[in-house]
Amino acid sequence: MAAAQRFREFKMPDVGEGLTEAEILTWHVKPGDTVTDGQTVVEVETAKAAVELPIPYDGVVSELFFDEGTTVDVGTVIITVDTEPSAAGAPATVEKPAEPSRPAPDEDGESQGEDKGRKPVLVGYGVSAASTKRRARKAPAGTAGGPTAARAAVQTELNGRAGATAEPAAARPLAKPPVRKLAKDLGIDLATVTPSGTDGIITREDVHAAAAPAEAEIAPTGAPAAPPEEVPAIEPQSLTAIRERRVPIKGVRKATAQAMVGSAFTAPHVTEFVTVDVTRTMKLVQELKQDPSMAGLRVNPLLLVARALLVAVRRNPDVNATWDEENQEIVYKDYINLGIAAATPRGLIVPNIKDAGTKTLPQLSEALSSLISTARDGRTSPADMQGGTVTITNVGVFGVDTGTPILNRGESAILAFGAVKLQPWVHKGKVKPRQVTTLALSFDHRLVDGELGSKVLADTAAVLERPKRLITWA
Repeated sequence: MAAAQRFREFKMPDVGEGLTEAEILTWHVKPGDTVTDGQTVVEVETAKAAVELPIPYDGVVSELFFDEGTTVDVGTVIITVDTEPSAAGAPATVEKPAEPSRPAPDEDGESQGEDKGRKPVLVGYGVSAASTKRRARKAPAGTAGGPTAARAAVQTELNGRAGATAEPAAARPLAKPPVRKLAKDLGIDLATVTPSGTDGIITREDVHAAAAPAEAEIAPTGAPAAPPEEVPAIEPQSLTAIRERRVPIKGVRKATAQAMVGSAFTAPHVTEFVTVDVTRTMKLVQELKQDPSMAGLRVNPLLLVARALLVAVRRNPDVNATWDEENQEIVYKDYINLGIAAATPRGLIVPNIKDAGTKTLPQLSEALSSLISTARDGRTSPADMQGGTVTITNVGVFGVDTGTPILNRGESAILAFGAVKLQPWVHKGKVKPRQVTTLALSFDHRLVDGELGSKVLADTAAVLERPKRLITWA
């Protein structure tokens, strides 16, 4: 079998729509491991979610091209697989392309096609490298055992064509990806660290030891003590830098920032507020928890706020629209994909419940619970964060009364649900302690006039004030 066909390349795919890069979170394999078609080999984080990538080949892992924590452009080769490991002893003399992610141009200047036998397994797999910028390749973490003759020949060819000046692999300090990241964070050059692990592998302890300040040398007994060295003065700005942390802007945080800036400076926002007595809604929440039809389901105030907003949108369908700037059209939607802003360890994301307006209360509860738990686990798929029409953000869980939420890009309205608090309230002509909350609705004033926005907010509040309207208005 020809070497070019034997060593198969797996490129970073576009796991969403239009994504350009992804960060490698965790490798599930290492060089020398046997893999099968469809087996998960790596977990990556895109600007939208963490995604597990399957390999489309059977064989043995030949090389991992990037360490964990590295951000890689879509279309860049991240792993190669030896699909005929039994031929490992045979000399490999066939050339590999200088940059695996970029096919060589033909005489007309156009890139030649990929191997026709490759079967795409994800959206955008095999994206033309001409549309992406390739980052400089990082060598993989050290592993036991030397490279095969084929791998050495390929690497030599790659280094020669790319004009690489990297030192030989044998001279490269051996350390696992997490240890390399630790050294990078601490500013330690691994070449200066003395390894203590098996086969000369540098451990975390070795890195920490190298980072610790050296102990002062003690002068021999009777010998005159060396004069203390003059310590240079530390500039004030250096002291400030020591107490600061710098984190690269990437992943979910980068995507959120871009979306919020794009939305805030594209759609003219208007925010309206209403304070409402939700005592009856809070009683209904307690009653539903005892209802057999809701057994095993999560029932909370957010569930009924979601239902109230869905009723309000159905009563005022023109609010459920999108402004299409390119075609100069307003797109009215006959479905409601309800977004729920969810705080996760990776940042804020807004997955949505598809066709939320058609679901019963138990179905809505189940979908809402699944959406939130999946988001917190970092397993939300890119598809779940696309196509939203209106959104709810529950700022009340943090004890916040309300806020002025920014629209999720491409949507027309977002409702902020504030904290429910016991407050004095005029009820039936008397001041009584009642459970009260404040709602805030932001909407795109290009699409939604003040009257329409006010009706949506007022209808949502009316349902929460008298939840029987869920039946009469539904």
